[in-house]
Amino acid sequence: MRMRDGLVTAAVALSVSLSCAGVRAESPDLGRVATPEEIAGWDISIDPSGAGLPAGSGTARQGAAIFAAKCAACHGEGGGGKPNDPLVGGEGTIATDRPLKTVGSYWPYATTLFDYIRRAMPLPESKSLKDEEVYALAAYILAQNKIIGEDDVMDARSLPQVRMPNREGFVRFERGK
Repeated sequence: MRMRDGLVTAAVALSVSLSCAGVRAESPDLGRVATPEEIAGWDISIDPSGAGLPAGSGTARQGAAIFAAKCAACHGEGGGGKPNDPLVGGEGTIATDRPLKTVGSYWPYATTLFDYIRRAMPLPESKSLKDEEVYALAAYILAQNKIIGEDDVMDARSLPQVRMPNREGFVRFERGK
């Protein structure tokens, strides 16, 4: 009986293996190694220190028109929310029973705002904004939250210097430590 069980097991394994080969031949090339060019297209993380920020600049005044055209349909006029989450408001609510977690009340670093906008917005056209547009949108959202002025220029030097209201509300994680 043992020999027969072994043969049945081997036959099933061979059958599964052969059927998988056919599926693999028709697959969308999943599991292959990404090329350096593909990796570079997504290796766009921005550190809280500002490391990785690109050239360019923008102000809240410039960002207002971009926000109206590309963001307000999801985040409401001025970033007030509806149908998606608000980006503005919530000051003083984080330590309450009903915190309103917005960019201005919750996020610890302005560089995270740039990173998120550039990487994920606007839906469904992520990564479609130019760096100048991202700086201008970040400036607009920061100004709407009264963290910077309308004419303050956001760029690779100034954005990491923005002091977010909830910066001390997080513990910074250092990789490799």
